[in-house]
Amino acid sequence: MAAEPMHWADEVAEAVLASGRPAVISTGISPSGEVHIGNMREVLTADAVYRALGERGVAARFNYVCDDLDPLRRVYPFLDAGAYGPLVGRPLARIPCPCGAHRSYADHFLEPFLESLRRLHVEVEVERADVLYRSGRMNGVVLAALEGRDRIAAILAELTGRELPPAWSPFNPLCPSCGRIQAARVTGFSAAQETVDFRCACGASGTVPIAGGGKLTWRVDWPARWKVLGVTVEPFGKDHATAGGSYDTGARIVREVFGSEPPHPIPYEWISLRGRGDMSSSKGNVLSIAAALEIAPPEALRYLVMRERPQRAIVFDPGAGLPQLLDEVDAAAASRDSRALELSRAAGFEPPGVPFKHLVVAAQAAGNDPDRTVELLERSGYRGLRRDAVADRLAYARRWLERYAPDDLRFGVEREVPRSASALTADQRRFLGLLAQRLREGMDGEAVHRLVYELAREARGTPPARLFEAIYVALLGKPRGPRAGSFIVLLGIGFCAERFRKIAGGALEGADRPS
Repeated sequence: MAAEPMHWADEVAEAVLASGRPAVISTGISPSGEVHIGNMREVLTADAVYRALGERGVAARFNYVCDDLDPLRRVYPFLDAGAYGPLVGRPLARIPCPCGAHRSYADHFLEPFLESLRRLHVEVEVERADVLYRSGRMNGVVLAALEGRDRIAAILAELTGRELPPAWSPFNPLCPSCGRIQAARVTGFSAAQETVDFRCACGASGTVPIAGGGKLTWRVDWPARWKVLGVTVEPFGKDHATAGGSYDTGARIVREVFGSEPPHPIPYEWISLRGRGDMSSSKGNVLSIAAALEIAPPEALRYLVMRERPQRAIVFDPGAGLPQLLDEVDAAAASRDSRALELSRAAGFEPPGVPFKHLVVAAQAAGNDPDRTVELLERSGYRGLRRDAVADRLAYARRWLERYAPDDLRFGVEREVPRSASALTADQRRFLGLLAQRLREGMDGEAVHRLVYELAREARGTPPARLFEAIYVALLGKPRGPRAGSFIVLLGIGFCAERFRKIAGGALEGADRPS
């Protein structure tokens, strides 16, 4: 049997080792809106490389840059236009929190994101852009950019084909009068004093210190951070990886202006939602990491990223596709990539030992009671289950059922013969009567399923699908439900046989609860 190809995270780790450079991995996200699972790909991609380097004995560093000096670009749909309209253009770190519970607009989105990272077993050094600039750590690169303004302009023109106006500057002053960070232009600077002269569209003018007085424009800020933070590995979205894009211009700027080398690039594709397309915080098409962690354990979201090469698009299906994802994480035999599974279970993991769909069925039959659920699962053939592992997965199952599960997996076992059973045909009733006669205690789900198919084949004049419908109508009051054989064993063969006999005989009075 051929060995698995090297995992992409190991490939990057080997390339970093071969380069001889220190291992400093960096990521960065602007907290302009809810941080969603599309953003999660960047951080988990970096985390995989960080872990692969650690396994090789490399003392790597891993940071996350919160771009909280980015301006509020517009009034997003989730904001009050009256309150936030006048604040457009101000840095996110210096805008009030939308809910009033955080220090700033940026923290409103940053803090839940960091909590989600903790739950995903990702440990990062947080670098806030606002603090980074105010501390003076960026002063040297800002001055280098101001002094190398013409060289930067030439690089941008050469790679993007766009000529910059004579008044363009790589530095955006923060106007102390109106508070906006992209409305003022540089009119001069002093390297000795480390200050910048400005004139703002609001009419204000003056001098501000470089430290805390603004920030470099994006295409210059990114390579400047590589220099200051010593970044040697960085994942980034495919939009930055296009010819003449931010990475191409950044690589030239960091070499020719800042005298450093660009990081090893890991461009990645987007994560989209099934049926909804690419996620966008500003458009409101998101599934936040926190919300995803309510229906899927951390290991599943990690595996979602780890199993695909960064250049491959990921479509996340929180509905019908989630059970398969969880089953791949839970059972090593079901996984497509053992190394991806290893990186996903990074913090230790106790699988529940039962397929997710079967757990969902048992949970509903048991009224979401953990002990009763374990009892029903053991009845249907699952042995040695740990109650705590099952209870943990039950919490995810309950929320998934409420929000995303397909209708055919949502049910409630009827405690009495359903009224809808009165509409069953004579052939359907006869089929249920024969099934009741042939069911035997001790049969497993596969044996029951074979029996159902055998009786369905023997029936004349009624399609097998209609006979299966009779089973579900008898037990659930609706025409569809879980896989019939295992479901009958789960509920109890005695209970189901008695229900089928009553319906076959035309008695629609009450039946006992599942045994």
